[in-house]
Amino acid sequence: MDDASPHPTAVMSADGAAAAFLGMERLSSGARRWMSANVGYLRPSAADLPVTPRAKACMEIGLLNRLWSRVRPDDPELAAIRDAVAEIWRDPDFPEQFADNPAYTRGFALIYSALAPAGLTGSTHPATLARLAPDGHVDIAKKSPSGRLELRYYAELAGLDHDVEPYDRLYADSILANLTDVLPMDIETAYRITHTVFHITDFGVRDMGVPPEELMRIRDVAEQLTHHFIAIEYWDLIAEFILTQSCLGLDPRHTASGQAAIDALLNVQKPDGAIPARFAAQRPPDTATSVELFRKAYHTTLVTALASMIPPSTACGG
Repeated sequence: MDDASPHPTAVMSADGAAAAFLGMERLSSGARRWMSANVGYLRPSAADLPVTPRAKACMEIGLLNRLWSRVRPDDPELAAIRDAVAEIWRDPDFPEQFADNPAYTRGFALIYSALAPAGLTGSTHPATLARLAPDGHVDIAKKSPSGRLELRYYAELAGLDHDVEPYDRLYADSILANLTDVLPMDIETAYRITHTVFHITDFGVRDMGVPPEELMRIRDVAEQLTHHFIAIEYWDLIAEFILTQSCLGLDPRHTASGQAAIDALLNVQKPDGAIPARFAAQRPPDTATSVELFRKAYHTTLVTALASMIPPSTACGG
């Protein structure tokens, strides 16, 4: 099929497209509002979360800040995110939290250094970067293609040299490139697929760098998996595959799977904007504390905010 041909599931009615545009903005508005209102749980003065989950969540809020600043720099809801990220990155004790779990120490240190806000002063990340790569070269053993891909992505954001192979070779070794059957699909493999697309495209800025027929195959995989995770009510991966579609140059507001995904998340989005959990069976009970509600909703609401903000017009490959 010629790449210029309409995608087979991309034909939507005018009414459906208009509803999808409105739905995406409602989804985005709620998710951004919730992230802004609840980022205080990650500030250095907060002590409600265990150390390792909090450190991981802080890395994720750093990524959200980077991408949100890129696509909607004047958004009023971004101010609280920017302030919290600056406070976290200025906290001299924060890098020490990485040491609590040696399995994460060097990886967290790299991501922490890579996601430091531009122009930030008074942060400890330069010292962390100097300890991690004293000669400007990062060497973190990652055997899997997905691990090496993540290393290359964050090393380049941090301005470090590395010995990781080029993106085209990393893609050739990836699960996505070698996928023969889309279904059945396990959760871990699905996350590797989405993150392969996120890192190779830098969340929609770079082209996948594959031939047109391979791009069409990847798009079909993304759409099939969008439908699959809607069917099993795995909300976190629904959001990740909306974002994946945008990174692949599709407009999820114009694909049948994308519109169904937007509707699925809108149907479970709470009045405060949260997506309550990663998947339906994990939905917190009415008796859950505010901290429990935050921990359940955090990642999926963050991904939903990203998925509903990244405009397909910025994604390459379409």
